[in-house]
Amino acid sequence: MAHVYDTPVGYTEQDTIRLGKLNALIEQGRNPYEITTYDRTHTSGAVRADYDALEGKTVRIAGRILGKHIMGKASFARLQDPDGTIQIYVKRDDVGEEPYKDFKALDIGDIIGVEGTVFKTKTGEISVHAAGIVLLTKSLHPLPEKFHGLTDTDTRYRQRYVDLIVNPEVKDTFVKRSLILRELRAFLDGRGYLEVDTPILTPFEIGASARPFYTHHNTLDMDMVLRIETELYLKRLIVGGLDRVYEVGRIFRNEGMDTKHNPEFTTIELYEAYTDFHGMMDLVEDMMKTVTQKVCGGLVIPYQGHDIDIGHWERLTMVEAVKKYSGVDFNDWKTDEDAIAAAKAHHVDLPEVPTKGAILAEFFDAFVEEKLIQPTFIYDYPVEISPLAKRKPDDPAFTERFEYFINATEFGNAFSELNDPLDQRERFEKQVAQRKALDPESRAQVDYDFVNALEYGMPPTGGLGFGVDRLVMLLTGSDSIRDVLLFPTMKPID
Repeated sequence: MAHVYDTPVGYTEQDTIRLGKLNALIEQGRNPYEITTYDRTHTSGAVRADYDALEGKTVRIAGRILGKHIMGKASFARLQDPDGTIQIYVKRDDVGEEPYKDFKALDIGDIIGVEGTVFKTKTGEISVHAAGIVLLTKSLHPLPEKFHGLTDTDTRYRQRYVDLIVNPEVKDTFVKRSLILRELRAFLDGRGYLEVDTPILTPFEIGASARPFYTHHNTLDMDMVLRIETELYLKRLIVGGLDRVYEVGRIFRNEGMDTKHNPEFTTIELYEAYTDFHGMMDLVEDMMKTVTQKVCGGLVIPYQGHDIDIGHWERLTMVEAVKKYSGVDFNDWKTDEDAIAAAKAHHVDLPEVPTKGAILAEFFDAFVEEKLIQPTFIYDYPVEISPLAKRKPDDPAFTERFEYFINATEFGNAFSELNDPLDQRERFEKQVAQRKALDPESRAQVDYDFVNALEYGMPPTGGLGFGVDRLVMLLTGSDSIRDVLLFPTMKPID
């Protein structure tokens, strides 16, 4: 006798009924899970697109049943495949009495193959008149009737497979995400950039402020770190003579979670020899316009109550932006004490190391960022918060760095890259010392191999890093980063 399945713990009454149908099939020697292939000739989209040529012709389609309407001797079903849905017409006299009985016993969610002829119903709907139906996979759980619009979005994120089945707009978001990545690659490839891969596991924690995830390499018996950036390896490649490189990289940061942050996320970092941060600024503007136009068909994007005009960008120094939005002029501060007094007067939080430059950045966070709705470049950042950027020759308290903001959110970060190995060594050592002073348990180290690479000579270089997920949020109209990650990080239910 064929093997039948006991009811697993946790099955509902409806689950158990479906399992009973499966066991009945198994006892008849008709286990649907044993079917290994189905020769599908068309998708629903192909049938609709080529209806004139296919009318009256036989096709073989396959997909998931999303709905059924039983009407005695003839019935309708709606079949979902990668292109959408299509109606199936099933008549008892055409398929046979037993196959028709089997069809009526099918459940919503079952995956079937259908062979039949293409026609239009009296209402003009393109359909397939079934001549034969094969059950390819039995669905053991019913699809939720009101999955769309659930207030508990947690369920949608945890069961993305169900979300994709019942909410077509979710699938559209991830199809668009793939298109965005393809257009980003096409833009960079078209400008002579080489896509590369660099290590995700790194030998130690660098001195940057982002907190990493640790793991252990058993064979080498050493702790390792999941990367918090791809920068230092990519710049090693610039030293090696690869003048334009980029990486679409998965990044891991052991930090907070909210609508804009997930512990693992995707960035693109790119580096180009013989240019500077002004060249990167021009590249960003061109890239954003090109990708937005190709993906969205225009440059004005409705997002969270604003019409974002990707066609127009403002450029302000951080000093100019702080003065514009807070009325405070950095140039009035002669000493760190002046800056501290200004911060206290304006109720601005003091940074851990309260220098003029660091306090300027706090003023920016407090007064400026929330005002930057339309695309804006903010450039000339204090050296205290830019350990990898080249100092401005005419004002070494600032660096040749910019970030760009849209809808009060930072989208990317760029530098004229520091290529002075001695300055880089000093900054790294100071950064690590400050980190250890604040956290004696910190395992941060100076990446002396990177300093060694710079000592061989890195040409003047412009570098850029930006978050892919935030760009996808903007171009798909998504409010949360979890809406553009197929499987966002979630706390286990138990």
